[in-house]
Amino acid sequence: MAVRMIDHLMQARQELRYQPTPKRVRARLGGATVVDTRDAVLVWEPRRVVPSYAVPISDVTGTLAEASDDAASELPVSLEEGGPPVIDPRTAFGFHTTAGTPMTVTAGAAIGQAFRPAELDSMVILDFDGFDWLEEDEPIFGHPHDPFSRIDVRRSSTPIRIELDGRLVAESARALILFEFVLPARYYLPRADVVAALEPSPTSTVCAYKGHASHWSLVGGGDKGVDIAWSYEHPPLELAQIAGMVCFYQERVDVVLDGKAQIRPVTPWS
Repeated sequence: MAVRMIDHLMQARQELRYQPTPKRVRARLGGATVVDTRDAVLVWEPRRVVPSYAVPISDVTGTLAEASDDAASELPVSLEEGGPPVIDPRTAFGFHTTAGTPMTVTAGAAIGQAFRPAELDSMVILDFDGFDWLEEDEPIFGHPHDPFSRIDVRRSSTPIRIELDGRLVAESARALILFEFVLPARYYLPRADVVAALEPSPTSTVCAYKGHASHWSLVGGGDKGVDIAWSYEHPPLELAQIAGMVCFYQERVDVVLDGKAQIRPVTPWS
């Protein structure tokens, strides 16, 4: 029987998944190196959509100790309308969906969270946000890259209009379309093709693949116009072509693609 790949992968997300990596992985806490290993594995707890690093307990040089349960709350979302719930990546590390023991790692006065999963008992998962990370000699941010995901960027002459409550915000026939598995295609437009006034927002976010994003709000757009777009001013070299271009949340604006109105997608950013 033919199976849609996304359905197959969503079913696998109900399990604890792991994948060894050949990279040298280091974690620093309070300025001290507490992990230096070539035996790390990428781990996805059930219903988590982005990976974390688990490392051998024997490679942790900080002080490991059991901790009390963190009463973190789940932020459930769906990646498509009617799809099975997954865990919003913004859900705190302390919320776990597999059996195990909460831990702490201490280096001097600095303390980081960890978790020892029962099914990978010789390893601990580290709270990515609580440590500074290196893969080989390169710093990484947000979360480790998923080796089973990819990003493609393609130039497109397809006409695209961005509207909000009937107001034209942008119009272009020279978008860069960014395709990222599972997520909606994203339309990056030249700033010259944004016809409505945007103003910088204090909101700043980090993408593990694209870097630090600045956000933009629509002048005169009221609450609906807040944080309707973002841009990457200094993306990594492999995505340099999107630098400075503006991308609108299709979840928050109306998109007309090649003359056809698009349905607003349901994502964690809806």
